Amino acid sequence: MRGARSLFSCPGQHETVVPRHKEHDISEPRINDRIRVPEVRLVGPNGEQVGIVRVEDALRLAAEADLDLVEVAPMAKPPVAKLMDFGKYKYEAAMKAREARKNQVNTVIKEIKLRPKIDPHDYATKKGHVVRFLGGGDKVKVTIMFRGREQSRPELGYRLLQKLAEDVVELGTVESAPKQDGRNMIMVLAPTKKKSEARAEQRRKKDSAAASAEAPADASTEAAAPAEETVAAE
Repeated sequence: MRGARSLFSCPGQHETVVPRHKEHDISEPRINDRIRVPEVRLVGPNGEQVGIVRVEDALRLAAEADLDLVEVAPMAKPPVAKLMDFGKYKYEAAMKAREARKNQVNTVIKEIKLRPKIDPHDYATKKGHVVRFLGGGDKVKVTIMFRGREQSRPELGYRLLQKLAEDVVELGTVESAPKQDGRNMIMVLAPTKKKSEARAEQRRKKDSAAASAEAPADASTEAAAPAEETVAAE
C-alpha cells in the first residue's frame, strides 16, 4: 500500500519537477556532437571531398577551422557531413525562403459574364476588362448566359467567345475551349505572360512614366534660367 500511495500527491506534499531538456528541432540537420555515427563522408567548406573519416576526426577539423560539422545527407552510407558556418547557412536559407515567398504569386481567376446578343458598346467594355485582367497576369473565365429561346441557339455564344478569343490573342490563349454548362457556355482564357512578369512590366512602365513626368519639369526650369539672367543683365 505504501507503494500505491507514492503514486499520488497528498495535500500539502511538494512535488519534485524534473526539468526537461530543450528538444532538437527535427526539421534541422544534426550538427556537431548531435551526430551519433562512428564515421562520416566528409565534405570540406569549399565543396572538396575529404573522404570517409571518423566522426571524432571530423569534429576536430571543424573545431580547428572554427566551423560546424553539419550532417547534410543522413540516409547515405555512411552519412555525408560538411564543414560550414551553420549560423550563416541558416540565415542565407531563411533569406532565400523569404524571397521565394515574396515572389510567390497566387493564381487568380477573374470572371466576365456576357449575353449572346450583347451590343457593341457593352462588348467593348467587357473586352476591356478581359484585356486588363490578362495584362495583369490573371486567368479569365468568360460565361455566356442564355435565356429563354436563346438556349436553342448555342452557336451564338460559341461565335461570341471565338471572337473574344481572337480579339485578345496577343494577351491570352484559350485554356479551356467553350463548352455548354446548363444554361451557360463557359470558356477560360490564360495569360501569355506569368503574373510575376506582368507585375515587373507594370513596375517598369510606372517607373518610366515617373521619369518622363520629371523630365519636362527639369527642362522648364532650365529654360526659365536664361530669362532670369537676361532680366538681370538689363
